[in-house]
Amino acid sequence: MAQSNIEISQEELQLNPNLKEKPDTLTRIFFRKFFKNKLAVTGSVILFIIIISAVFAPLIAPYSFEQQNLIDKLKPPSSEYWLGTDRYGRDIFTRLLYGGQISLLVGFASVVGALIIGVSVGALAGYYGGIIDAMLMRFVDIVISIPSFFLLITVVTIFKPSVGNLILIFALTTWTNTARLVRGEFLTLRSREFVLASKTIGTKAYKIIFSHILPNAMGPIIVSATLLIGNVILAEAALSYFGLGIQPPTPSWGNMLYDAQNYTVMLSAPWYPFFPGLLILLTVLSFNFIGDGLRDALDPKSID
Repeated sequence: MAQSNIEISQEELQLNPNLKEKPDTLTRIFFRKFFKNKLAVTGSVILFIIIISAVFAPLIAPYSFEQQNLIDKLKPPSSEYWLGTDRYGRDIFTRLLYGGQISLLVGFASVVGALIIGVSVGALAGYYGGIIDAMLMRFVDIVISIPSFFLLITVVTIFKPSVGNLILIFALTTWTNTARLVRGEFLTLRSREFVLASKTIGTKAYKIIFSHILPNAMGPIIVSATLLIGNVILAEAALSYFGLGIQPPTPSWGNMLYDAQNYTVMLSAPWYPFFPGLLILLTVLSFNFIGDGLRDALDPKSID
């Protein structure tokens, strides 16, 4: 009988060689789904290059971002100035590298702050429900009802537009969608068996929230955060374009566009606004592509 079982299993292996492979894990399934999305992979590569270039800007940049040479102002791209110069004779390539540090820092740090606020509010509202849920979500509705861009302009006008202030302002104005998303996930998960079992054995509420429910809600939160980073970078660029963002001489992609908005400059030196605008476009698109790829890879209902 044992010999017969062995022979049967060998026949099955011959008919289905895939039985020899290691069983799928959640990690393998995630990466297989993600890498099937070509746009997400392309966005990841582009974003990796942009981040590495910004992080190592002091080693890559051929000049100081403050170095001016009025004799070489508005020079076109050349072997000396790879992407040309601005109207003060500063190297655009150098300022793009350092501007990437500021724009990415504002994007990542703002989203971290927004996640802390949004996850906390959404978790409390979704887990406890009742009057706590009603009060917190009405506050969220009030914040959402205020036009976000006009709120940003108002707050930035009142406070000095520094890097720290911008991060704080974006964190305080972009957390609402995260809160509503987390609340919805918690409302769904709080009635699951593992949560009810934890309550039955007397597990404290904070441990249930952060150790049991929150890890199961991380998929949508990660996707939302990825998309939010791109939106914050775009908003920072818009504020800087209106002169309300990072102030010169500190470079950011937005204030480089603001500096190049002169009509005569745009006609005589089109490379000046083109390159910072291109980097903003590529960065925001990359985050959106990655967000779409993460959404598909983390969705258990998506076809593998």
